Amino acid sequence: MSYGRPPNVESSPGKAPLLGSFPLDHDGECKISMKEYVKCLKENKSNNGLCREFSQAYLQCRMDK
Repeated sequence: MSYGRPPNVESSPGKAPLLGSFPLDHDGECKISMKEYVKCLKENKSNNGLCREFSQAYLQCRMDK
């Protein structure tokens, strides 16, 4: 079954992100921001809207490193 696309069209494989575009935090430089964000999510039943400031701080830390 094609589920919405013509049956003769093959899906194209996804492209991997550019190497190093968002590196892993191997050195734990953003660990404090990450823990604050996760703690907020746990306290607010995974409601990201209530933890937006922690999310932004964590992602900003990741982009800066």
